[in-house]
Amino acid sequence: MTAVPQGLRRGFRVTVVVAVAATAALAVAVAGAFTVAAAARWLAVAAVPMGYTLWFLHGALGENHQQAPSTRAEGATEPVVYGTLGVANGVTIARGWLFAWVAGCLLVPPSEVASGAAAATAVWAWVPAVGYGVGAGLDYVDGALASTVGRRTRLGERLDLAFDTMGFLVAPVVAVAWGALPVWYLSISVARYLFRFGCWVRERRGRPVGDLPPSRVRRPLAGLQMAVVAFALLPVTRPAVAWPVATVAMIPSLAVFARDYLAVTGRFPEANANETPDLQSET
Repeated sequence: MTAVPQGLRRGFRVTVVVAVAATAALAVAVAGAFTVAAAARWLAVAAVPMGYTLWFLHGALGENHQQAPSTRAEGATEPVVYGTLGVANGVTIARGWLFAWVAGCLLVPPSEVASGAAAATAVWAWVPAVGYGVGAGLDYVDGALASTVGRRTRLGERLDLAFDTMGFLVAPVVAVAWGALPVWYLSISVARYLFRFGCWVRERRGRPVGDLPPSRVRRPLAGLQMAVVAFALLPVTRPAVAWPVATVAMIPSLAVFARDYLAVTGRFPEANANETPDLQSET
């Protein structure tokens, strides 16, 4: 097992304190703007994904290293783990927090807080759209920062993928609960987990699971879905517009999930000749 430097452990503890303090402060703000009951519901839901972000980060601290062999010390058998999280990983962690706070809105829809101050209610209606939109936008910032400072790490890659998946689960659920998206749009979120579950079942049965086929459309489609969810969550977007747009946009993503599963299970062994390999993993 890779040793985790004490400085990195201290950085994790500071991250936990900041996350808890910021979440508690937001809960107090919700209670002040609306009711204690509304704040309690927000906190109860937000605490689950927030706990997940911290648990996942703690378990992956030992992977805060470069993957390239050139970063290993001469004669070392394991990669050198950085003693700090780094600014790029900090941005990625902040994305996880934003998605957790968006999740808290699930049980506090605008109609529930309409009895509060009009200004506060109007601001609240923008919280999921802004929170998810900023979190999705930072997906491009953390990668650029990692490249700029030369700190692309395995930890960053794992956090990025985990928080992307989490965000694309909680935001559509909130959007459906708020009436911004149709319930069938959740099939995309479900498809991600069905894909992984199907691969896991095959491996448990001793059946082969191939590599994910290269694709130049997978990442753009993921970006499209992020944009669709953020657009639907905007208070100014009418369901009469968002629902048809989301329904049409989900079709190609579902098709890619189906194609990928057929490929990794050997039913569709050849990649599309019109596609080229991604330089980065799917977000």
